[in-house]
Amino acid sequence: MGKVLTKTMSEQSLSPAAQAVMDAYLTSPMHNDHRIADMLGVAAALRVVADQVTPTTVDPRVSTIRFQIMRIARELEGGANV
Repeated sequence: MGKVLTKTMSEQSLSPAAQAVMDAYLTSPMHNDHRIADMLGVAAALRVVADQVTPTTVDPRVSTIRFQIMRIARELEGGANV
């Protein structure tokens, strides 16, 4: 039987898009309340996802998807009350 190798997240090389999402989450503003810090981190990651997946465009379908992703990010930031 073959040997199964597993890597931790820090050992795996990520695509530039995935690395950008991780960086946004990990460098988001810190807060002493972990729930608020998580909300801010997820909001930052969603903004990067919107930039990676739905860049600004004139296609209304893509614009609608981008708007919905950014709306969720704003809601999370608002829920964090920072």
